[in-house]
Amino acid sequence: MTHRTDAQDDSLAYANTQRQVEVSRSDLPLSCPMPNQKLWNAHPRVYLSCGDDGVTSCPYCGTHYVLAD
Repeated sequence: MTHRTDAQDDSLAYANTQRQVEVSRSDLPLSCPMPNQKLWNAHPRVYLSCGDDGVTSCPYCGTHYVLAD
């Protein structure tokens, strides 16, 4: 018996393909990879804090997140 994984879900984007991502307050709490991304080819999910300047980077992949609003 096989189990459906997110690798087969075409509605999800591939994880860690962008180097800079703009996020909004509706995306908080912020995680990398984000919930709308496939996990099968990504690093473990980590939660990130945007700090006072609204900018953060993932310690695994280096993706740079900028809070847009």
